[in-house]
Amino acid sequence: MADATIWQFSKKDLVSGKTYDPAWYRVRVESVSEEPSKDGQSTNFWVDGTVLFNADTGDRKFEDHPIRWNFNSKWMAPATGFLIALGTPESELTPENRFNPQAAVGKELDVYIENNLYEGRLNNKVNHKYRPVRTT
Repeated sequence: MADATIWQFSKKDLVSGKTYDPAWYRVRVESVSEEPSKDGQSTNFWVDGTVLFNADTGDRKFEDHPIRWNFNSKWMAPATGFLIALGTPESELTPENRFNPQAAVGKELDVYIENNLYEGRLNNKVNHKYRPVRTT
């Protein structure tokens, strides 16, 4: 009999499949990357973040859990709410202005994470609902 394969999981591996309770969460942006869409006709801009806590209750049940979502170059309108929540004045969102998505890395915002049924599996979904971090 051959030696058994040994599996080891990182913390991210263990929490990545968890379904979050739908709520507003404080999220720190860890990275922004881009890749061609499946059909190659547009670009997906991926945002990888880390949940810090429930932004309304302070609950840390999903602390340090990853969340990933994207914007697509064919429809960038949802990215405006993302930029506004990160502090970009709405008046600066004009066709003449350009924005570096890498400037979001390390910043925090509140993101509404909901549940979505995809291919028979319940998963987490960012449906482009953002708000700035509230300071009280």
